[in-house]
Amino acid sequence: MVSPTPPSAHVQGNCVAQPRLPRAVRMVSLRAGQSDSIRQRPGETIFLKGGEQVKPFPPHPDLQPLTPTCNPPCLAAAMPPGVSPGPEGPSAPAPSGRAGRRAPPPPRRSPGLPEAKRRGRARRLHQEVAELQDGLQHLDLAAEKPVPSGTGLAYDKELTSFHCLWDKSFPECPARLTSIWTKLVEDGLVERCVPVQARLATEEEILLVHSPQFLALMASTADMEEGKLRALSDTYDSVYLHPNSYHCARLAAGTVLAVVDKVLSGELRNGLALIRPPGHHAQRERMEGYCLFNHVAIAARHARERRGLQRVLIVDWDVHHGQGTQFIFEDDPSVLYFSVHRYDNGAFWPHLPDSDSSAVGRGQGCGFTINLPWNQPGMTDADYISAFLQLLLPVAFEFQPQLVLVAAGFDAAIGDPKGQMLVSPACFAHLTHMLLALAGGKVVLALEGGYNLHSLTEGVSAALGSLLGDPCPPLAGPAAPCPSALQSISKALGIHAQFWPSLQHVEVSALSTEDEGVEEALGETGGVPSPVELPCPEALPSLEAPPPRRPPACTGLVYDERMTQHYNMWDSQHPERPQRVTRALSRLQELGLERRCLRLPPRLATEPELLLCHSPEYVARLRATVGLRPRELHRAGSRYNSVYMCGESFEAACLAAGCVLSAVDAVLAGQVQNAVAVVRPPGHHAEPDAACGFCLFNSVALAARYAQQVAGRPLRVLILDWDIHHGNGIQHIFEEDPSVLYISLHRYDAGAFFPGGPAGGAGQVGRGQGRGYTLNVPWEEPRAGDLEYLPALLRLCLPVAYQFRPELVLVAAGFDAAQGDPLGGCLVTPQGYGTMAWLLATLACGRLILALEGGYNLAATAESLATCVRALLGDPPLAPPPVLALPLSPHPQPSALHALSLASAVHRTYWACLRLHVPSMDCDASEDRSPAPQEALPPDDLSSLGSLSLEDRSQEGMGSPDSVPVGWTRRKMKTEPELEGVGINPEGEEGPPEGAGLAAPDLPEDALYAVTPLSWCPHLSSVAPVPPAGLDILAPCQKCGCQGENWVCLTCYQVLCSRYVAGHMVAHGDASGHPMVLSFADLSAWCYDCEAYIHHPTLLPAKILAHRLKFGNELPALL
Repeated sequence: MVSPTPPSAHVQGNCVAQPRLPRAVRMVSLRAGQSDSIRQRPGETIFLKGGEQVKPFPPHPDLQPLTPTCNPPCLAAAMPPGVSPGPEGPSAPAPSGRAGRRAPPPPRRSPGLPEAKRRGRARRLHQEVAELQDGLQHLDLAAEKPVPSGTGLAYDKELTSFHCLWDKSFPECPARLTSIWTKLVEDGLVERCVPVQARLATEEEILLVHSPQFLALMASTADMEEGKLRALSDTYDSVYLHPNSYHCARLAAGTVLAVVDKVLSGELRNGLALIRPPGHHAQRERMEGYCLFNHVAIAARHARERRGLQRVLIVDWDVHHGQGTQFIFEDDPSVLYFSVHRYDNGAFWPHLPDSDSSAVGRGQGCGFTINLPWNQPGMTDADYISAFLQLLLPVAFEFQPQLVLVAAGFDAAIGDPKGQMLVSPACFAHLTHMLLALAGGKVVLALEGGYNLHSLTEGVSAALGSLLGDPCPPLAGPAAPCPSALQSISKALGIHAQFWPSLQHVEVSALSTEDEGVEEALGETGGVPSPVELPCPEALPSLEAPPPRRPPACTGLVYDERMTQHYNMWDSQHPERPQRVTRALSRLQELGLERRCLRLPPRLATEPELLLCHSPEYVARLRATVGLRPRELHRAGSRYNSVYMCGESFEAACLAAGCVLSAVDAVLAGQVQNAVAVVRPPGHHAEPDAACGFCLFNSVALAARYAQQVAGRPLRVLILDWDIHHGNGIQHIFEEDPSVLYISLHRYDAGAFFPGGPAGGAGQVGRGQGRGYTLNVPWEEPRAGDLEYLPALLRLCLPVAYQFRPELVLVAAGFDAAQGDPLGGCLVTPQGYGTMAWLLATLACGRLILALEGGYNLAATAESLATCVRALLGDPPLAPPPVLALPLSPHPQPSALHALSLASAVHRTYWACLRLHVPSMDCDASEDRSPAPQEALPPDDLSSLGSLSLEDRSQEGMGSPDSVPVGWTRRKMKTEPELEGVGINPEGEEGPPEGAGLAAPDLPEDALYAVTPLSWCPHLSSVAPVPPAGLDILAPCQKCGCQGENWVCLTCYQVLCSRYVAGHMVAHGDASGHPMVLSFADLSAWCYDCEAYIHHPTLLPAKILAHRLKFGNELPALL
């Protein structure tokens, strides 16, 4: 738009000058027609030479602060005399005074308090957005980059060209493959897959795993007669050989490699290799258990050495333990091997102690072998689901594999004569879907066992359907794992918690019970009360099974622009603002996600629908706000906690609720598989008769009640609320209703975080018949991230949800726990949100509705919502940024572990899936095994630690009687009679002495007692490298000169005496805040903040040097 030059303006040079312009006016020197290149600030008017005016524009959705803008050098050079560049652009010369002097500039008015607060919020938001953008630099959401698509299916009829020549009834027969292929054709799955051409594995590829002698032996079988083949077969366990065996074994291995190569190259998203003979029992120089070459092991080694991958996960769900795969990789930390199998305490084939959970690997691979042995037949879906959720997936997410290989045996399926298990075909679909959350969805299944043709074909069909993106079908059998399964899982957790921080737990007896309701839930003694059995879902009616395949329109999307008319009239910087939804929708459009969704019709919620959760009086009060004047609206909003209203608020709130109800209609009718509602204002704080926390109508609660109304019965509904604030409104609406399971992950801060009070505590479990159906996971401090949220989902929320067996899942999807959110203060990444959405899709046959709640960093909210939509559309969660070296991830917050353990202890009363009793156990590791490298030392230090172990063992033959092995204490100290038993040591200091992590038994004076050190503590980061000058273990105390029991501070390396001498090290720790110290007497490390001994690889450089100086030899391997 061209407007005349302001009449009071005058031109100097090439610039239009204005003596007294408003601050919102800026003048620049550019040619007319180039106004598009001007960077205009919010609310600003710019005049150009010639009178062209750049129209003001509304504030940017990101609400960037009005920070000073540097003037380009070219603009500064073009300024006339007297005009200097300033923060708002060129300034005009000041009017001359009577004596030619410049008049003093008018005093600049200081901004008021509201303006200062607004600018401060905007500045913080700008910084948070910049931090978020830095944190998302590795997150590839670019719309132009094609997402790998297609599921590969490899099969060759030549693989049926061998059989047992002397036993026609041998279970490993060609009919296994032909039956599977026929079933896949009948189910229409073959035509949906991308065919992968089978090929022979080369000798070089086979030699990646097997020895040249074994390869030559196998090659010679092609020319043997039946008698020689039988004689050779009899020298091995459960093997038969055929003249075509060698050729088919090479073809099977090559077929798996062909699928792996296409997945790793991005040509395919995932794949299935239909092969025989199986392979996971084959060892380096030995065939065994129907297996000749170990196809999965060859593929893993190929991915590592030929494709450059650093971490590969092998999951073996065959009912027999894959001892061959385990032995090949047991000392390799780049391959994580997990096997769930029947063991029967060693009575089930292959009858090896190495199949037990105590076998954890060797050397540098210690901790990277995880065995979960079942000790009885008849294990069900619930047992396998619990194994994945409680054990495998937490470790797998911590390991961060780049490829997942599945030794997919189906002999644990119902009816298999060998496995004698009760796993349904549907369970294999669930397990496959869970694994697709790893490695960016790069998952390859290779057929292993399975000898009941019907259950074999059904299981393969279900797993392939999951690879293709079909919804997970409903599970069969009991909803809770059996006691034997819980015992096996508990034992494995106890063994591997020392290697994987994601498996760490807090004992029930050590939990704080300050939260209201926790004492009652745990019982008067703090233990676990008698179980309360909740209604069995199998006895309740259920929706009809969904179509076996994903509907054409997978994900529905509902949004209405009229919701942006709800805004704060008095504070344009209010965090709950219209740009939240417009920015989120724009991001979906930029990424091409919107066009992949089916747009659902928005609508207003009717008054009868609002009354499903809200009182008539409350609905009437909100309707009465329509047409009110601003002052009356302000008064109406101030009646509630953290609520504002405008004339359009009632309609926007009705639209928000109605859009979620529209999504419910589409999902329950089968029009879409799942749906996303981009709505505002949020709703989960809204009470039946009051607004609260930006929320007017409780959209998610209304959706649950509406779904039950549509179904005509109490539909089982799961509501997962991952908003950073506790959804007090939803909890209160359903706290007496056993048909709705409400789970909330939120920040609590001992009740000080909004909405405040005890309602969000772990002890709040519901009331009356709804007792046990409210599950709160309260974070007690900020900065909770993926490392806290994913274990909470896997080890607590999903096990309970699977036992509940919902028929609809509603997610109160607030993204204010995202990194950079100004209100949440937490660190959840977009990948973390996408992974949670993906895992939730295993429930309720995929019927899931995600409704936007909070989220006040526009960029973080938009990106997080986009990853969730991708997951619901069937795109596996994005892989995290590549990790070049260990440690793969930091440790979860101790307070988060406490919160998870507390919530689990409270709810194991109601949910059998949580009744795990994790023991503290040692692994069955030989002396050459090293600790799991979860905290990496510098490369120079790692090279010398290959033979070290962190096992807690008694020792003999130590170099000095003054030295005590790590994990032990000094001689028991006598206390003064008047102080004994009152918690004060002889020096008068409160708290436990060094090593007093446990109560000391009544032992003779010269006895020793064991103290198990912690394998990790949060203060290890304070440990500094050993000084170049080294250590002086004979140095006296730097304060008193004492030569007695001295310690060295592992941060500043001062040497000071212990509390048993003059306590100078204790005083130093209090004054300096340095928590980690090392004893020169027994080489034990103590953390003052944790009040416990610590034994961790980070401490080893100082320990090794001190041991060498003290004893003249290297640190024994058993330390």
